[in-house]
Amino acid sequence: MPKKNVLIVTASIGSGHIKAAAAIDNELRYVCPQANVSIVDFMSPETAYLNKLLKEIYLKMLDFVPALYEFLYNFTAGEWKCSSIQGLLAYFMKKNMADLIKKYQADIVICTHPFPCAAAATLKDDAHNNFKLFTVITDFSLHQIWLYKNVDMYFIPHEDMYSELVKRGISEDIITVSGIPVDYSFTKEYDKEQLRQKLSLSSNEPVVLIMGGGLGLGGVKYALEQLELLSQEMQILVVTGANVSLWSEINAYIHHSRHQIKVWGYSHNIDELMAISTLLISKPGALTISEALVSGLPMILHEPIPGPESENATYMASRGAAIEVKKEDELRDVVAALLNDPERLQFMRSQAKKLSRPDAAAKIVNVVKEYL
Repeated sequence: MPKKNVLIVTASIGSGHIKAAAAIDNELRYVCPQANVSIVDFMSPETAYLNKLLKEIYLKMLDFVPALYEFLYNFTAGEWKCSSIQGLLAYFMKKNMADLIKKYQADIVICTHPFPCAAAATLKDDAHNNFKLFTVITDFSLHQIWLYKNVDMYFIPHEDMYSELVKRGISEDIITVSGIPVDYSFTKEYDKEQLRQKLSLSSNEPVVLIMGGGLGLGGVKYALEQLELLSQEMQILVVTGANVSLWSEINAYIHHSRHQIKVWGYSHNIDELMAISTLLISKPGALTISEALVSGLPMILHEPIPGPESENATYMASRGAAIEVKKEDELRDVVAALLNDPERLQFMRSQAKKLSRPDAAAKIVNVVKEYL
């Protein structure tokens, strides 16, 4: 019997969609060695120049007019208002998707971003395209932009989204509550004392991890300045992502700080940094949140990208795993209060673990395996 071809299509808008795709890719290669697995960035210039241009417009909008992005996100939340946007996306992108499916002879297409999903779903209107289409929703809130009539299976982050999908006309038979897939390394049991020694950190002071996602957004420098106002001794770990100028700024800042600060760019040891941290200060990207949940790490969430990340923060705060900071001048007070409240920290750790889905990638692959 010939090998089946699985095409995972993601989008390099931030790092979350890419990381989710990589987690599925790793699990598939391990569990289903009989499959040919390929992973493609739908927003790369190699895939299509227009897609890359759309990505650049999106990033510029976040940089200079975030309020416009928030307006568009909220305006298109309803089914009727969003359908025209979905149709446009599908129209402009379906040829790129058709080329990919032909190139990789895909039997199964797995999308971790709504743009490729729009294109793939439209292609399935043609009876000749009989590939299976799976959508992995990589946000904790549901937006209409994820929903298409030709999807064969939705993988969703939590049970609360299940009823939302059903209300919007999605059949219960094609919904799997899987969680958002994270790399298997986050499920390891680390020797925390050994890790602290490896990173030259003291065992007697709290460790605060500051992250701004793959793009280094999310008020990283401001968070550092807020912590500088606290007299309490602490060790600070900063991850600046792909933001090279921010990395340089933080390295210059280190020399004048009262705290011990260590800085990384795009780091491949986030699992270790989360394992030894007391709390996380971050913008509320869904993948960062998912990794923190599996790590049992209490979160302070601030500076969201308007729209989905604001909803991510509110959802996590309502479940007790995070504190949502809406006014930036409150950040230092929230950190000080939390570091002096071990019972609250322990409660948040336990809530994070309850909400975590360490086996998300395995659940997704178990379903995919049935189609192989």
